Amino acid sequence: MRIIREFFTTLLIAIVIFLGLQLSIKSFEVFNVSMLPTYREGDLIIVNKLAYAFGNTPSRQDEIVFYAPGNGVKPSFDLFFTQHPSCFIKRVIGLPGDTVEIRNRQVYVNGVALREPYLNEAPNYIMPARQIPSGQYFVLGDNRNHSNDSHTGWLVPFDNIIGKVWFRYWPAEYPDIRYIMVPVFILIVAALVVVMFIDIAKNKAKG
Repeated sequence: MRIIREFFTTLLIAIVIFLGLQLSIKSFEVFNVSMLPTYREGDLIIVNKLAYAFGNTPSRQDEIVFYAPGNGVKPSFDLFFTQHPSCFIKRVIGLPGDTVEIRNRQVYVNGVALREPYLNEAPNYIMPARQIPSGQYFVLGDNRNHSNDSHTGWLVPFDNIIGKVWFRYWPAEYPDIRYIMVPVFILIVAALVVVMFIDIAKNKAKG
């Protein structure tokens, strides 16, 4: 009876940890070149899904992952490694209430030129001044002239934002490790369960 109770306790802890990870972080693969040179196609990144929870909102120049407007229904449960073609990665440029304008190969926010050392190249297009409405965000790719972003007319509703890019955990030039991470994780859990049962058996023998 004790062995069964301890097994289910361990299993419950594992489930809680798994669900906690599902709710707080997510892995994404960068699918396009719109964020060069910051992120390359094939980079694997971790997104913090709780970055904008509990009343927090995006800041200017945050790198975010979001469901692109008009690209289908958001999934109700999004597994850690699940990929969605409708997910975009861009940089927040305009916040609600800001006025954004693009002219002379420069982005202006509220009339002030934005300093952008991360750019691949300056934009070769213009966009008339536009005020960002409440609850919406204006985003651009770092690879300005090769990015489908808010300069084409659409904005990102707050509810479409999945989270803030936390870090790149695997660069594009290395082989994709996602397909070996799951079996490795299962092997680690299985090994821990075996060790637990051996420890329980030893304790029972001593008792």
